[in-house]
Amino acid sequence: MHQQTVAIASRSGLHARPASLFVKAAARQPVKVTIAQEGRDPVDARSMLAVLALAAPRGETVVLSAEGDGARAAVAELAELLARDLDAT
Repeated sequence: MHQQTVAIASRSGLHARPASLFVKAAARQPVKVTIAQEGRDPVDARSMLAVLALAAPRGETVVLSAEGDGARAAVAELAELLARDLDAT
């Protein structure tokens, strides 16, 4: 299993537009990726409702996890996305 911790950089946190961009990118990955806040169960990164339910604000760290072929690249791509201010694009 590959994991990476990343801080949410979007001004609005992981809400609306940033969440939509993240979920779409997760759906394109060849492996299932999960996202979790500290102390909470991981959720499917391809689920818009689950990602929005995290209500992760700007600066909060989350853990991305994936298993299988392509897991490292998938997690790295999604981590890079969350590390950008997606509200500014």
